[in-house]
Amino acid sequence: MCCSPYSITKDNEMTVLIVGAGPTGLTLACDLARRGVPHRIVDRAAEPFIGSRAKGLQARTMEVFDDLGIVDRILDGGEPFPKFRLYQGHTVVWERTVDELLGAPARSASPSIPYPGPWLIPQWRTERILRDRLAELGGGVEWNTEISGLTQDSDGVTLHTGDGSLRADYVVAADGGRSTLRKALGVGFEGDTFDIERTLIGDVRADGLDGRRCHLLTGGGDVGERFSLWNLPDSDYYQFVATVPAERTPELTLDAVRQLCRDRSGRTDIHLHDLRWISLYKVNVRMVDRFRVGRVFLAGDAAHVHSSAGGQGLNTGVQDAYNLGWKLAAVIDGADPALLETYAAERMPVAAQVLGLSTLLHHQDFHGGDSAPSIDQLDITYRNGPLALDDREAPGPLRAGDRAPDGVLSSGKRLFDLFRGPHATVLAVGAAVEDFGVPTVAAEGYDVASGTYVLVRPDGYIGAISESAAAIRKYLAATVLPSEPRPASFDAANIGGRRPGW
Repeated sequence: MCCSPYSITKDNEMTVLIVGAGPTGLTLACDLARRGVPHRIVDRAAEPFIGSRAKGLQARTMEVFDDLGIVDRILDGGEPFPKFRLYQGHTVVWERTVDELLGAPARSASPSIPYPGPWLIPQWRTERILRDRLAELGGGVEWNTEISGLTQDSDGVTLHTGDGSLRADYVVAADGGRSTLRKALGVGFEGDTFDIERTLIGDVRADGLDGRRCHLLTGGGDVGERFSLWNLPDSDYYQFVATVPAERTPELTLDAVRQLCRDRSGRTDIHLHDLRWISLYKVNVRMVDRFRVGRVFLAGDAAHVHSSAGGQGLNTGVQDAYNLGWKLAAVIDGADPALLETYAAERMPVAAQVLGLSTLLHHQDFHGGDSAPSIDQLDITYRNGPLALDDREAPGPLRAGDRAPDGVLSSGKRLFDLFRGPHATVLAVGAAVEDFGVPTVAAEGYDVASGTYVLVRPDGYIGAISESAAAIRKYLAATVLPSEPRPASFDAANIGGRRPGW
């Protein structure tokens, strides 16, 4: 068992307990660790999960991982999404990119968007990279720790385990779609289940396929009757995916998977072997009616589940964690506890939007539609939310609540290099550079009028846009700046990163 060095019961220090060591929980743990926030992360599993599962990282998640200092490892461990190739038997019917399938224009890397497309990397590798980063920051996962229930009072939360109990000031439930904590809290999980179908997924080695693609195997060319095999980066394994009728689900064996592949493809030259993991699941489209109960917060699949179409699940969970991490740290360091209420206010509308998007793509099922939905999560915004201050008389295209675009300063330094770390940043666009208590830099070319200050929150979203330095100071004092600064556990300036060329 690997334990975090931070005690859960340090005197006079608020602490956070994260339940669930998937991408959501690990992202939050890394963010808290680099802020020096005492925390623990536990998981009921005996060891890390070995399957590819959610294998696509969207552009906004890549930006979060850039900020966490792991984007180099993510880039080294993955590759751009391959083309989709539809077969009719041995004949190739078509090849299309993700953008072509969505009916969206292809996007290239640019100064404002350094990671323009989805990145293919198996989930087990993403989790390993996050665990390694957490270890570098002094933390670690405690395995074999199952939570059976909880009680809470005005001072904290007690979680019950088979060996006793754990006590924390705040708890984050990141324990998946079947969340024990969500059920213990009695939180509603409303939505639908696609009862007529099941999804079969797993990892297997495959012989007889050429090229690195998402191979959509069919016998008659009907994309709705396919057996998909995805090449996995830096691996001999493929992820297989097939939708099957609920009344005719196969056994979870290699022989059954082989038979399904033959039946769907009409081919006998593809040899599947070395089954690594396999799962059969119902597609649920559900979300909670609350993201918070007292001192317990819900994040990731514990708060929302949906179809895998469009690759939104893992990415939305990472964004939940990143929205919550800096707010927990700020409150623990003395900010108004009301800041924590903004987590639900900002993330619940996003979860609802993502559920709608993934359901739309699920029903389109590679057949396209009348619109070109965006899956990169770059357009997610908190405009009109409780933390968006934009007091300009004539707001432009870029507004408070939007993602803060990357860019290049006159010095040649990238804005993402400036933003990287646990701090907020102020851009003085044609305005006097003043001491705001956070990194402040003169900037040109940002999409606002000269004489404007742009405050970028610690999670890379724009908190405030104003021509008033006093308004920026007031915003920082109310939300970001701690009453007693806590030293960060690493030097952000020393973390570099290799990124795609523009």
